[in-house]
Amino acid sequence: MRIAVCDDDKSYLQDLVNMIEKWADQGGVSVELFSFNNGDELVDKCRNVCMDVIFLDVLMPLLNGIDTAKELRKINTAAKIVFLTSSPEFALESYSVKAFNYLLKPVCFDTLKEVLDECHNALSEEPQYLVLKTHFGYQKIYCHNIEYIEAQNKKVIFYLCSGEELVVCEPLKAFEDKLIDGFFKCHRSYLVYLPNVDHFSNSKIITKSYRTIPIARSYSKAFQEAYLAFVFS
Repeated sequence: MRIAVCDDDKSYLQDLVNMIEKWADQGGVSVELFSFNNGDELVDKCRNVCMDVIFLDVLMPLLNGIDTAKELRKINTAAKIVFLTSSPEFALESYSVKAFNYLLKPVCFDTLKEVLDECHNALSEEPQYLVLKTHFGYQKIYCHNIEYIEAQNKKVIFYLCSGEELVVCEPLKAFEDKLIDGFFKCHRSYLVYLPNVDHFSNSKIITKSYRTIPIARSYSKAFQEAYLAFVFS
């Protein structure tokens, strides 16, 4: 679980970090923690690191918390943003960036623990998903919404049930170990999600949206066995 904390008050920032570490130790939760004292540094870091939870002070100089959150939403629609402030006047505006929660300072450990528990439970209870870094920014994609994945040179294309296509500049190997049960490699350039297969022959697969995927001869028998095992499981 990646958690970022951003507050221009260095003393309060350290208190938050200490409380989050205490929560993680008590709950046995693996946490990767990042701290920042301004919004610009947080946004820059989030361009390359996908955060799960972001605690964000509203009243900061230069780029305030609301504007920081608006920038964050351009690159990460999945993160759970929790605002921290000594004034409730920005509560309504926080909903414009789909804030997960809004806490008034000073925040005690019990209140912070409750919010962290909610974030952790929400992340744990969600269907399996991938967070993909596309040219639009980080996007959360539920695995059951993927029909198949195709490798093309140094990029990977995710074909979704909706008809949408997402392009990621990473090799196929980067995703093979992340995918849940149900994905099967039917060709050296293709991974298909078995629940979204409509029918198949010895040489091709037809998905539920009637896209066609090739089956390599060397993968044909293994694919048939995997599909039948899935159907009768």
